[in-house]
Amino acid sequence: MNKNKTNGETGQQRVTVESALTSAIVVPTLNAGDQFSRWIEAYERQTYKPDKIIIIDSSSDDDTVAKAIKAGFDVQIIKRKDFSHGGTRQAVVDMLTDFDIIIFLTQDAILADRNALCNVLSEFNDSKVGSVYGRQIPRLDAGPIETHARLFNYPVGSQVRSMKDIPKYGIKTAFCSNSFGAYRHSALMQVGGFPTDAILSEDTFLVSKMVLKGWKVVYAANASVYHSHPFNLRQEFRRYFDIGVFHSRASWIRREFGQADGEGLRFVKSELAYLSKKKPTAIPMALFRTGLKFAGFKLGELEGKVPNRIKKMLSSNSNFWDNESKSGKPVKE
Repeated sequence: MNKNKTNGETGQQRVTVESALTSAIVVPTLNAGDQFSRWIEAYERQTYKPDKIIIIDSSSDDDTVAKAIKAGFDVQIIKRKDFSHGGTRQAVVDMLTDFDIIIFLTQDAILADRNALCNVLSEFNDSKVGSVYGRQIPRLDAGPIETHARLFNYPVGSQVRSMKDIPKYGIKTAFCSNSFGAYRHSALMQVGGFPTDAILSEDTFLVSKMVLKGWKVVYAANASVYHSHPFNLRQEFRRYFDIGVFHSRASWIRREFGQADGEGLRFVKSELAYLSKKKPTAIPMALFRTGLKFAGFKLGELEGKVPNRIKKMLSSNSNFWDNESKSGKPVKE
């Protein structure tokens, strides 16, 4: 990171990053394709640059690595089968002991404004802040269902949440996303780092522990990326199966923060209201998707009763089940 203080502006807001903070960006990649050129261009337009940027590539078949090297990034290549959402990120964190702030982005999260990184980093001027995540806005060609999901989870107003807010926000208190999320290294390590055996939601796991240890989590709405997904029905089901698996195994999160049922109902009501104005004809499909997601989630919660070969078919992370089998952990065959 530049050692001089740097200012950035978004609308009428001016933010300042403490010059003493050092930072690194970590981006896992796999066949990032043409959009990686857009990612690099957006990064190069930033008013504030980190001290280091590391690309962790899972043996891409395309020119992702070549583009990253040309851009001057530090590239490390791992075997595709060795990637895991938490384990791979923690392996990099363990290498970055000299950095105060670690910023995670995904290859498809395109920085949407010049001050996005500056605005995220400025939140760490408060020494009580352990984690910050930015706003995700829908792709320019996103459909109404995809658009609403981003508008619901990433509103226009910033938030600062802590343990005292659990009665108000419930499980949403610990919401975060590694598509554009940053962590204070000392806070991250205090709670044991990312889980190495989580199927996904490693960000939620980590931030939940941070909040319970007294750290603040900040949603910085003035730091945005273009990031949304046009999931098909199969992808939607598989993703929610994995989410169900995660919550089944990390049941302590719901014990500490509360069930997600109320938040799910609020989402459905908001979606129906949004679609009734924007595209009423999409309501039947939205309701069907809701049922599909609920079924996937509930089945994921029951994964302990499902044979491993079936779980591989239902999951979006088949490598997870292969690696779990090889690790010697008990699985139902």
